[in-house]
Amino acid sequence: MHQAIIRSDLTDFRATVEFKIQYAAPAWSGLCTAGDIVRLNAFLRRCMKLGYRECDGDAPSIEEIFAMSDDQLFSKINSNSLHILQQFMPDRPSLNYSIRARPHNKALIAKTTQLNDQDFIIRSIYKNAY
Repeated sequence: MHQAIIRSDLTDFRATVEFKIQYAAPAWSGLCTAGDIVRLNAFLRRCMKLGYRECDGDAPSIEEIFAMSDDQLFSKINSNSLHILQQFMPDRPSLNYSIRARPHNKALIAKTTQLNDQDFIIRSIYKNAY
């Protein structure tokens, strides 16, 4: 019986807290300061200590949750030509020469300010662009 209650707490925590963080992460993760990330990781560790989160070592850190959320949203935007955010990602012009493959077929948007690093679309387009 006790094991079922613990399993229920873990499921409830994952269904509420972790998924809400994951859902909202692309919108505000770029605006998080290093201090915010430290506090969010401390919150997740505290939840693990209290038994609301699994302690198996496979539990992702806040940085991993942010990266996973960004990647999922970017792949959804990139694969769906009717996605509402598709208009903010200009297509790359066709080139007649062979270059290294990119994980997407979008043009790189010029970075003009530090605020651009906090923008989800610009962050995602430049990710793994080397």
